[in-house]
Amino acid sequence: IFNRHNISPSVKKPGVIKITKAGLLYILLTIFLGISAVNTGNNLIYLIVSALLGFMGISGYFGKNNLSKIYVFIEFPQEIYANTSFPVKIIIKNKKRLLPIFLLRLHIAGHSVLFPYADAKSEITKYINIIIPERGQHTIRDIYISSVFPFNFFTRFRHIEDTFDCIAFPELKKCELISLYEKERLLRGEKTSDKAGFESDIVSIREYVYGDPLKYINWKATAKTGVLKTKELSSLLYQPIIIDFDKIAIKDIEEKISCISYAIVQLLKKNSPVGLKIKDKMFEPGNSRNHKMGILKGLAIYEKNK
Repeated sequence: IFNRHNISPSVKKPGVIKITKAGLLYILLTIFLGISAVNTGNNLIYLIVSALLGFMGISGYFGKNNLSKIYVFIEFPQEIYANTSFPVKIIIKNKKRLLPIFLLRLHIAGHSVLFPYADAKSEITKYINIIIPERGQHTIRDIYISSVFPFNFFTRFRHIEDTFDCIAFPELKKCELISLYEKERLLRGEKTSDKAGFESDIVSIREYVYGDPLKYINWKATAKTGVLKTKELSSLLYQPIIIDFDKIAIKDIEEKISCISYAIVQLLKKNSPVGLKIKDKMFEPGNSRNHKMGILKGLAIYEKNK
């Protein structure tokens, strides 16, 4: 349904192997000694060349094995906003029965993270911060792993075939739109609810529960009883607000979407039910987390499937 954008289109795919400076010097030294052995017929030099070639063979075997049977999993946070850094959870699973992983580096979206060691039949988790420049649905591809293990003669690469999809919500840009809807909310008024909250009149005095804001502790009641007491307040119920996308007088479409997204996020933080009318689609007012995710997703993919 949606266009999928690669968030790292400029990343050049690496080859299978790359010679390091140390590896290049090692190869040149081996060739030089090999020619010297042939010209002089010295058995000691032959033995040295054989040992050097043996080390190179060991490097090739263990280096290739170090990148085998590795599985990569990527998890995204629930809320991702364009042009805003966010943490990505990366899980590396070593499926080898006996051999651990050494000096493994994972490359993703122009960034890399090092996994120094992962034991056999185990997994290791790390986080890396990346930025998605545009709103919409994106596909993270061109993920690859590399390692210089065991002797830093060669850097070996392996491309990860799996791709990972995510949706970036619009970039949040502070604008005057929120102040207009704040005034509208105040003019419409508010009502109190019997549900507990931290915004209005005192409903009761109860014992302190871990996590209650310290500013709501009732010190007078605490002094009388010798037990920490907390003021339980009633929550406020605000009149619903519906934002009409076409009536927002901002010409630039991306700026309009970013401004509307900012207003929605700020109003929902204050528990105001918010709805959105965008083209022929209507998001009824609500203030739940699922409602927030749905309405921001609608803005994220707006005109992205053309």
